Amino acid sequence: MSRICQITGRKGLVGNHVSHSNKKQKRVFYPNLFKKKFYLPDEDRWITLNVSAAGMRIITKKGVRAALEQAKRKGYIEKI
Repeated sequence: MSRICQITGRKGLVGNHVSHSNKKQKRVFYPNLFKKKFYLPDEDRWITLNVSAAGMRIITKKGVRAALEQAKRKGYIEKI
């Protein structure tokens, strides 16, 4: 499974690790992802999402169903 949030679409950013001697080496800044279960009361089932901390805040604010529909419209997930 790739390290992409299924709600916000956040993925790793490429940058440099800079040492004390100012040498630069490529590195990846990964998002803060969690594998979390959410309950859909209208369908009476649980779903597991790979979601970032920012994605969990969106789910708390808007609700699971609204966040899933928005993610589907933006193309972050294929099916609900």
